[in-house]
Amino acid sequence: MIRLPSLRIPMTRSAGIALALTTAGISGVAVFVNGYAVQQVPSASVYTTAKNLVAAMLLCAGLLAVSRGTLRPALRALDRRAALALLAVGVFGGGLAFILFFEGLRHAGSTQAGFLQKTLVLWVALLAVPLLRERIGVRHVAAVAALLLGQVALSGDLTALRHSTTGEWMVLAATLIWAGEVIVVRALLRSIPSQVVGVARIGVGVVVLLAYLAVSGNLTGLLHLGGAGWAVALLTGAVLAGYVTTWFAALARASAVDVTAVLVLGAFVTALLDAAAHHTTLAPHLAGLLLILAGAVLAALPVARRTRAVLTT
Repeated sequence: MIRLPSLRIPMTRSAGIALALTTAGISGVAVFVNGYAVQQVPSASVYTTAKNLVAAMLLCAGLLAVSRGTLRPALRALDRRAALALLAVGVFGGGLAFILFFEGLRHAGSTQAGFLQKTLVLWVALLAVPLLRERIGVRHVAAVAALLLGQVALSGDLTALRHSTTGEWMVLAATLIWAGEVIVVRALLRSIPSQVVGVARIGVGVVVLLAYLAVSGNLTGLLHLGGAGWAVALLTGAVLAGYVTTWFAALARASAVDVTAVLVLGAFVTALLDAAAHHTTLAPHLAGLLLILAGAVLAALPVARRTRAVLTT
């Protein structure tokens, strides 16, 4: 097991849920900000690479700050299997999935793409039971159902999914990769600090994104972002760094299903920000938002401990 100096965050489920709530807030802000930010740059792939490059540098700086000289021996303690798993997280979760998602968005309807991405909680639940041995009870089933129904209500007409385009299939593929990533990360976090996993995810992913830009002939686009483009990348990169930090820290403390379910609450935050920015009412979306809130609350409820009576006697 790799150890770094403690950040004094308890390794408890309640702390994990609190971190997941923080991640949901950051996610909601990120979706809102990225909606404006991507319009300020000529290429979504160039913007994504720049943003992730900023996030990688911030995460690396944070890891070096908290490691206090213990990082090198800690990394030497990694066995080959764990190192390969970290590499896979970076290549697929931090690289390929981002490429598929943002390229898919170019060809898919935003409503359909948004709904497909939010099905992440369903795929994580289906994978967590056999692969992580997580227990799924009535509370989890009700939470996932409420979250999915809430997303359907927010998305409105999804009949276009019956005639899915290549873009929508790419978004779904990215979502499935991210679901698999959650499972692998949750397993890695049993023996590797969340800061190390976060750096591997974004750092290796940036290398993949840079390679993609080079192959597609868009690498020079980073040089032509200009001051405004890099200012936007600095802002959204910092948001991404905060997202990855809190998300992986939450996964280290609470179950994958609970953390992913609470994360959907970010859609609630985005809706509030959109309504405030455009001076519109939330009334047409109230049913969907309430379902999402109910699902997140169900996922965040304390777990009943059957051994409590034994422990107190």
